[in-house]
Order: sequence, then C-alpha cells, then structure tokens
Amino acid sequence: MQSFPDAAALRAPQSLDDLLLYRLSRAARAGSGMATRLVEGGFGITRREWGMIGTLAQEGELTSSTLAAHLQLDRVRTSRGLRSLVDKKLVERRQDAQDGREVHVRLSPSGQQLFARLFPRIAALNTDLLAGIDPSELDIFLRCLRHLEQRGGELIAQGAVVEKADRRSGGTRHRWPQREG
Repeated sequence: MQSFPDAAALRAPQSLDDLLLYRLSRAARAGSGMATRLVEGGFGITRREWGMIGTLAQEGELTSSTLAAHLQLDRVRTSRGLRSLVDKKLVERRQDAQDGREVHVRLSPSGQQLFARLFPRIAALNTDLLAGIDPSELDIFLRCLRHLEQRGGELIAQGAVVEKADRRSGGTRHRWPQREG
C-alpha cells in the first residue's frame, strides 16, 4: 500500500507519492476509468467525445475553435472528435455564413438524447465518489482546486516549463543554456 502524504510532504516531496500532480492523477484515474468504461462500453463514444457532447449540451452551438478552447484541446484532436461524432450522427456541423473557414457545431437530436440518457449516470458516479466527504471539507477542496487551476494558468503564462515533448522521437527536446565565449 502506498503511503499517503501530509501537507509537509506535499510541500517538500521526497517520493513519487508526495507529488501533488501524481496524487491528483491517481484520484482522477480512479473515477475517470469508471466513466470511460461507461461511455465507451455502454454508449459507444470515447471520453473525449463525451466531453464534446457534454459541452455542446451545456453551451449550445459553438464554433469548433471555441469548443477546442473550452475543452483545452488542440484543433486537430477537436476536429477528429467532431468528425467521429458527425459520422455517428450525434453532432451537426455548418459553415459560418460570413467566414467559410469557421465551422459551427451543435448536438443533433440523437446527440441530445444520448446526453439525456448518459448525464444522469455520470452524475450518479460523481455523487458516489463524493460520498462520505463532509460538505465543509468539500467547500475547502473546491477552493483548493480553483487555486490550483489559477496557479497552473499563471505558471503556464510565465513559461515555468521550457521543455516540450517530442513524441515523434520518443524523447524530450531540451533547451540548453548557451555558453558564452
């Protein structure tokens, strides 16, 4: 059994188990694995497609660019997901009348029906995951999540990490400091 860190361990990590992002990832995987099995096995869509369907159900018609930004996906992944959803007849597309390069997307009636059947099951899973957490602790947790999202955005804007994954070679491109002389 892995040890669970306390606040001091999170602030001065000594092991993998002490890393905040590792703990968040483990917690997210516990719930998201169940959600993925539900959407893929029971409804024939991917987790990414579910995010698109949920966003369109909540926001209504959007441009594909706005949808990508909302889901924090690149345009290529968004385009692939939308193409799959169009093929499954869950999403409808239309070209913008003023700018033919812009595509608007919305849920089709079949997509709306799928959302109406799936959302209650995902919501129940969410409720089950939160069972046993005191409401006051949950409020603190939500404030912490909000802070982490804001701080993460600040660090990204500051360029806190300069390495970028090079998935083609399986490695990472490092930017080494230039030596003078």
